[in-house]
Amino acid sequence: MAEVHDAAWRTAYRGLIPGLELERMVERRGPLWWEQAIRRGSRVSLLIAGEEVVGYANYGGNRAKALPYGGEIYEIYLKPVYQGLGFGQRLFSAARRDLSLARLSGLVVWALKDNSGAVGFYEALGGQRVAASTERFGTKTLDKIAFAWQR
Repeated sequence: MAEVHDAAWRTAYRGLIPGLELERMVERRGPLWWEQAIRRGSRVSLLIAGEEVVGYANYGGNRAKALPYGGEIYEIYLKPVYQGLGFGQRLFSAARRDLSLARLSGLVVWALKDNSGAVGFYEALGGQRVAASTERFGTKTLDKIAFAWQR
């Protein structure tokens, strides 16, 4: 999962998040980070090709308590070569189904406004823009959009 994260982040955020800050963020998310996240209850769905993890969705309870949705997809990432082939939609559907089975009604996903790939992906899946915020990456502040789905 750490390898998928590294490759996907460097592809998706190069030019958006300042280079040094992006590298720091990627470095923090190694195998030990993932082990701890799963132990803390973060749910994960994996996409496996052959014997290799090539994508994942990480999700759980909604962290933005001001928004009336029970679940949140924290991340969906694929190795770049697997992007654009429908696998992201499968990971989204698996995460949504699992959240529903866990009785977490509705779901929210945050995306950087300037990440046109993610914004287009969530809009194509029927996500409605329900909130906006900002996040600081080193010296740069970027706008974020929350997309939501009912039940």
